[in-house]
Amino acid sequence: MRIDCINWSARFTNPLANLDHGNPEMTCYLRHLEQILKKSGIEVTSANRQEIDRIIHNIVGVNYKNCPAAWRQVKSRVLEDEAGFVSMLKEALNKRK
Repeated sequence: MRIDCINWSARFTNPLANLDHGNPEMTCYLRHLEQILKKSGIEVTSANRQEIDRIIHNIVGVNYKNCPAAWRQVKSRVLEDEAGFVSMLKEALNKRK
């Protein structure tokens, strides 16, 4: 099976001036997931940022606050099945409401 090499720097980063797109709530790896979060119907705010971060850590099976490990797993999951990751994110957030 052939696995193509993805240029993550092109897919998940933005020019330095636009890192947070004007949203100071986008920190850690969340800023790189802006399109995924939009597809999930999630708007990151100061009130829900930590909850979203915890949900993502839970989805990828990484202890909370270990952002580098969570980010590695998120990238892998998104490459494997972006639609599935979006679906799991929506479902997890809806269960918490």
